[in-house]
Amino acid sequence: MTNHPSLIKIGIINYPGAMQSAVQGLKEMFLLANEICQQREIEQLFSIELYDIATIQQSMADIKSNKKPSLLQVILIPPNIVGEYYLSPEQQLKNWILLHHARGTVVCSACAGAFILASTCLLKNRQATTHWKLASQFSLEYPQVRLDINKILINDGDIITAAGLMSWIDLGLELVAQFTHPSVMRQLGKYLIVDTGLREQRYYQSFYPKLDHGDSVILKAQHYLQAHFHGPITVTTLSTLSCLTNRTFLRRFMKATGLKPTQYLQRLRIQKACDLIETTNETFEAISLKIGYQDTSAFRKIFLNVIGLTPRDFKNRFTGG
Repeated sequence: MTNHPSLIKIGIINYPGAMQSAVQGLKEMFLLANEICQQREIEQLFSIELYDIATIQQSMADIKSNKKPSLLQVILIPPNIVGEYYLSPEQQLKNWILLHHARGTVVCSACAGAFILASTCLLKNRQATTHWKLASQFSLEYPQVRLDINKILINDGDIITAAGLMSWIDLGLELVAQFTHPSVMRQLGKYLIVDTGLREQRYYQSFYPKLDHGDSVILKAQHYLQAHFHGPITVTTLSTLSCLTNRTFLRRFMKATGLKPTQYLQRLRIQKACDLIETTNETFEAISLKIGYQDTSAFRKIFLNVIGLTPRDFKNRFTGG
């Protein structure tokens, strides 16, 4: 292993009423993942810091004094256990989350933490999940969020939401697999005696876009693609949104993401299709239309070329039919 491993910086928000078993459990999960990474000579290691409201207020004060905050790869908002702070979080907390998200941080919530995340407006017109018992209240307060309480976890690229009180375990495992390797997640599951079998299917040809490249203009375009992937999108649409010429936008987009915009959108749509195939009984024709392809036959060929399986074979292999 090298002397200078790549650090994945994770901030856990310890807000008033946060579930302490989740706050400390997530921290300990990542520390255990570090041990596995070191044993396997994997160069990624997690660096975990807890942020309470006072710490966040000081961080925002530092920013006003022109001190740049350290870049976090992930922010975690854990479940709530007592009180109702999550229903009316302070504006400084929301601003802090927005500031980091705008710099490429993946923002995650579990259970009632989704209320704090939704209060930032980052979930507007996006898919999310939370505890089933909170669904009615959540939908009433945030009707523009596409809530799906049938899913335990929804990974939407720059935003990840998990459902119930104990879904922080699913969230932690998801992040370990995404930022290190699926095998680390499986080994961690064995150590914790947590069943990860059903989650293995999530990591074949999964598309996790690069968000921490530092180009805020391209990041804005990525956020747009994440929210509008099902509609007609052209390079001209994205370059206009970015206030760039087509040629400049293409150059910067490829430099930041490693993909052409058309390739990026294709991978994004295929990932959405895989998620729907694995979690619903919708026909491939219905899924094709839902993710923005009018020509099902053409998308079937694209799916086969990228995944290496037909949609039917993919469903049989990963869901048992």
